[in-house]
Amino acid sequence: MQQPKPRVGFIGTGVMGAPMAGHLLRAGYPLTVFNRTRAKAEPLVRLGARFAGPADIAAECDVIITMVGFPEDVEQLYFGRDGLIERAAPGSFLIDATTSSPKLAVRIHEAAKRRGVRAMDAPVSGGDVGARNATLSIMVGADPDDFDAVLPILRVMGATVERQGGPGAGQHAKMSNQIAIASGLLGVCEAIAYAEKAGLDPQKLLASIGSGAAGSWSLSNLGPRIIRRDFAPGFYVKHFIKDMRIALASAKRLGLLTPGLELVLGMFEELARMGEGESGTHALYKWLEAHMA
Repeated sequence: MQQPKPRVGFIGTGVMGAPMAGHLLRAGYPLTVFNRTRAKAEPLVRLGARFAGPADIAAECDVIITMVGFPEDVEQLYFGRDGLIERAAPGSFLIDATTSSPKLAVRIHEAAKRRGVRAMDAPVSGGDVGARNATLSIMVGADPDDFDAVLPILRVMGATVERQGGPGAGQHAKMSNQIAIASGLLGVCEAIAYAEKAGLDPQKLLASIGSGAAGSWSLSNLGPRIIRRDFAPGFYVKHFIKDMRIALASAKRLGLLTPGLELVLGMFEELARMGEGESGTHALYKWLEAHMA
């Protein structure tokens, strides 16, 4: 007899979380969802998910996935009154897909383990496109047996799912990812700005350089949005600033210099002061425009 699918709870159904949760629902997992702005969870409820608060989700579900905004949100959700660690049943799994602090991920794992709950960090990369298409890269920090147990669920949401090491390793991998994106995105913006100043057709430019050595996810996915001036968020400026600050602090603890990261972080912080915190990360192009001679 086939075993029933585990009950999954998903907390945080925003730009990334909603499509990720939707894939689980369509794959047949019994799904309970929560979002602070309930309207963002309603499309999933209409598809068959149940809406409940975090404490009830923790108590009732076998696997709880969280996808929230900032490390302080994660800390409150896991350690606050009626937090997930306190309410989760022994043997259940807590999977934090938020990009957060590696130190916090280790702390969550250790606190959960004392209660017989299995916790792991599993931040993702691929933006809103990857979330919608279930092609995310999922970087996991977990004990090997715990990773194996939830791998079928993670594979519903992502095309590349890799265990990077023990608790906290997923977050460290995501920091490496964000460091690479930061300087790469600046290069994309500079290339398009140069092309436009030189009188080139930026669409033809992307067709030419996107298939060459300059090709990248940011160039292919964000370049066209920049050209048509569509700065709607696939990933928010405010959240990327948070990620870069975590990455910079972690790099300094490791004794590393990250001059590219520091440069781009300063640009993004100014971009946020320009009122672009709710825009997509490719709004970095607006920073360049504001500083063009």
